[in-house]
Amino acid sequence: MDVAAPDSTALPRYLDRLNPAQRAAVEHGGGAVAGPLLVIAGAGSGKTNTLAHRVAHLIVAGADPRRILLMTFSRRAAAEMTRRVERIAGEVMGEKAGVLAGGLDWAGTFHSVGARLLRDHAPEIGLDPAFTIHDREDSADLMNLVRHERGLSKTESRFPAKGTCLAIYSRAVNSQAPLDEVLGMAFPWCAGWADELRGLFAAYVEAKQAENVLDFDDLLLYWAQMAAEPGLAAAMGERFDHILVDEYQDTNRLQASILTALKPDGRGLTVVGDDAQSIYSFRAAEVRNILDFPALFKPPAGVVTLDRNYRSTETILAAANAVIGEASERFAKNLWSERRSSAKPRLVAVRDDAGQANYVCDRVLEEREAGTALKAQAVLFRAAHHSGPLEVELTRRNIPFVKFGGLKFLDSAHVKDVLAVLRFAENPRDRVAGFRVLQLMPGVGPTTAGAAIEAMGAALDPALGLSAFRAPARSEMDWPAFVDLFTGLRTSSAAKWPADLERARLWYEPHLERIHEDAAMRRADLLQLEQIASSYPSRERFLTDLTLDPPAASSDRPGPPHLDEDFLILSTIHSAKGQEWKNVFVLNCVDGCIPIDLAAGESAELDEERRLLYVAMTRAKDSLDLVVPQRFYVHGQAARGDRHVYASRTRFVTDRMLPHFEQLSWPLSKWLGAAAPAPAAPVVDLRQKMRNMWR
Repeated sequence: MDVAAPDSTALPRYLDRLNPAQRAAVEHGGGAVAGPLLVIAGAGSGKTNTLAHRVAHLIVAGADPRRILLMTFSRRAAAEMTRRVERIAGEVMGEKAGVLAGGLDWAGTFHSVGARLLRDHAPEIGLDPAFTIHDREDSADLMNLVRHERGLSKTESRFPAKGTCLAIYSRAVNSQAPLDEVLGMAFPWCAGWADELRGLFAAYVEAKQAENVLDFDDLLLYWAQMAAEPGLAAAMGERFDHILVDEYQDTNRLQASILTALKPDGRGLTVVGDDAQSIYSFRAAEVRNILDFPALFKPPAGVVTLDRNYRSTETILAAANAVIGEASERFAKNLWSERRSSAKPRLVAVRDDAGQANYVCDRVLEEREAGTALKAQAVLFRAAHHSGPLEVELTRRNIPFVKFGGLKFLDSAHVKDVLAVLRFAENPRDRVAGFRVLQLMPGVGPTTAGAAIEAMGAALDPALGLSAFRAPARSEMDWPAFVDLFTGLRTSSAAKWPADLERARLWYEPHLERIHEDAAMRRADLLQLEQIASSYPSRERFLTDLTLDPPAASSDRPGPPHLDEDFLILSTIHSAKGQEWKNVFVLNCVDGCIPIDLAAGESAELDEERRLLYVAMTRAKDSLDLVVPQRFYVHGQAARGDRHVYASRTRFVTDRMLPHFEQLSWPLSKWLGAAAPAPAAPVVDLRQKMRNMWR
């Protein structure tokens, strides 16, 4: 059921900036609790702006902001959305808008909202509200402990590693699919271990419960299980008049089941997304969630399509529309733009990886000299290793670049150490945190750490058990200080936060000096962590938010972060989603890379690879280059022979689509440079020698 655009007469001032389709989405229901709404928001169509206007419109119309649930895929996106809502509502309501927008405290990610609801309903579901949350690395460590305890690390044949075990568990939970099906589809090399994995996962769940910890997947799983109980589902659903969800195409089956349980009739439910940008199936995202959404309800959900693009030129959109138009199933939409251009996207044939790298470097420098900053240009690729030859050439030419990814702030050892101290004090049953902290002291190994944790569990109070434990001789000097720290953190109150973190840091600094050579640089990270902590009201809130939505800053100094005030962006296509640049170069637009050869089987996998190319193309504002090397070197093969394969242009750009592109070949002279002068006469006449062999 398509929603008609509203009459443009007598519109409130803050709606003047919206196009008719955006206004239709914003005004759906007229501010009242209305039927379900699906907003199909094409790339660059102003999706975030539309969603912010809808929330502001609801508040202006009298909706209680405390009864609005807004879910995004990052906490920062939720904070930005709240700021926009305040600014938009302020045009009508003045100073009152700030107070009302401040009441929009149910804005966050699925996982953060789930954590809040679990703590609120903990007594009703048999959960200790003092639970702590493991990040992926800690979850993998606990999985490894259980794996070892079950004797699976001593098998005659190779059992899946801890990270693989966790990935299988996570995929099964989030996709709501039987384990055998998950193994057959995504982990076929592990299919022979199905029974052992099932037992391992059961023991892993028991270990989490014994330690009072939840992992990322539990936050959704527990929430979904709560929502499956009619009484609890009704109680949670009644909390909210309006539920709005961003990036709905990236939700999994578990998240979709939560939404339908909270709002079974769909009243007050608005979801925003683009089926053409569903590219995260490896995280169990389910494109069918958005494709099937309208038919979930009776009457069917209203549908508004945002197809006006404010980012790219019309020629880039024409090519992108042609590519996605071949998808086997999608919502019908063709993006259009008022940005006219005579320059078509380029389809560039180059000889090999070296030619590709040289072409990109030449074009990037050419654009820079024409006035386009390096930061306004991006090079995208399907897999991280595809950029290797380009990185070498960029370094050789002294072109600074930043590659999306690398070690994250919270993944660095020293930050994880300090956070483990806080988590262990918050929840002494957390064995992973306990093992990590106790082994920081000299003379304490896994056996001693395990014995200390057992002594704490057997005592009436964990702090008493720790103080009564007889420490090894090598750690006698350090043990009393740790006992004092642990006891102080256990008895601490919210009034002492964030002084608790400073206390943990001061205890940790001598160990930092002993363990790490670059202690001064790492200490700066810990001071930064204290600054972050000062914005949180309590230790529990700090640990929860940092685990669920960590900062993305790099640490451990992989290299100077910025070689220049300007730098080129390198990124995988997955990491580039939601971004935009003036000029975009897409590497390796050949079969075997796009689509990647491992995904060239089923139709659903090919459709997702097509959507990946579409996402890459729609990141470009003014200029788009798809680079097609005639041959490229295969990653991961033994270093014998030439190791290259000859490639054909990606199957997603068919002959029928070629009129949408400017085709060119990067000249051979560009690769080889100026030809060397020919010698006056041959030094050796090899041709004559070859003829004489058979005479």
